[in-house]
Amino acid sequence: MNKLKKITAVIIAAAALFCLLSFGVSATSDVPETSASAVQSITAENKKEVSGDSSESAKKENKESEDVAKKAEQSVEESSAGDDFFSKGDAGELQPEILQRMYDNFIKDDRWTFLAWGLLNTIIITFFAMIIGIVLGFTLAIIRVAHDKNGSLSVLNFIAKLYITIIRGTPVMLQLLIIYFVIFASVDVDKLIVAIIAFGINSAAYVSEVVRSGIMSIDHGQFEAGKSLGLGFPTTMIHVILPQAFKNILPALGNEFIALLKETSISGYIGLMDLTKGGDIIRSLTYEAFIPLIAVALIYLVIVVLLSAGVSKLERRLKKNER
Repeated sequence: MNKLKKITAVIIAAAALFCLLSFGVSATSDVPETSASAVQSITAENKKEVSGDSSESAKKENKESEDVAKKAEQSVEESSAGDDFFSKGDAGELQPEILQRMYDNFIKDDRWTFLAWGLLNTIIITFFAMIIGIVLGFTLAIIRVAHDKNGSLSVLNFIAKLYITIIRGTPVMLQLLIIYFVIFASVDVDKLIVAIIAFGINSAAYVSEVVRSGIMSIDHGQFEAGKSLGLGFPTTMIHVILPQAFKNILPALGNEFIALLKETSISGYIGLMDLTKGGDIIRSLTYEAFIPLIAVALIYLVIVVLLSAGVSKLERRLKKNER
């Protein structure tokens, strides 16, 4: 958990640096300067009136106004120095306003924890939904291939085709809402589990078609070779066909898992705080949309880049084993 929070803090810092480079605007405090200049002009006018009027009453009144002006000037300086500890640097120069906005969005009241917990939920949903998608998707693909090759499992093949048609033909957000508000309406189930089930079921339909296309790309002679060695269809599929198909479908599977990661951003529709929901909560607290949403986008981008790099490395290693 601590490592995850440290990684999140680094990513948020990267987002802050990006925003600083893109919008490096200097903070200009017009109100304090205007107030100070107004105070100085009042003091100058009072001094002129004192020099022009020799009466004692006028001198007393102008002296009192001078004291009031000095106190006002001191209060203005104190307020301008205390309102924002980011406003002045060591040399007294104004720092960029973006630093204050970063503080308000992430540091103040530990608002960065919204992103940390949201990122954790996003990773948990993606990981377990991916496992469900792989197991169920491979099962559906094998059922359909067995029917295409041998004509067996007709009932299961019909159910698999119906399942794939319905899941691929309806939006994933609608499936999530139906599972939470209809199927589990009378059951007290954790929202995280509902999201895992919904995204796992959705991913399985796409994984099954990817796996089926990879199996069908293997030459039919491989099946015949397995039969000639006395291997049954399940043994041939597991030990001969699937290892070859996996190498072919690895890039497509990687793309599916990246899409699954980004699809989890709709988990907020059932009140679950994922990464996107965490950024939206910060936006609602600070009324600042740009910085938290850009930070969320950068976090997604970093995760996708890491996933893509991992898939590419695995693909290169599998090709090296072929040689």
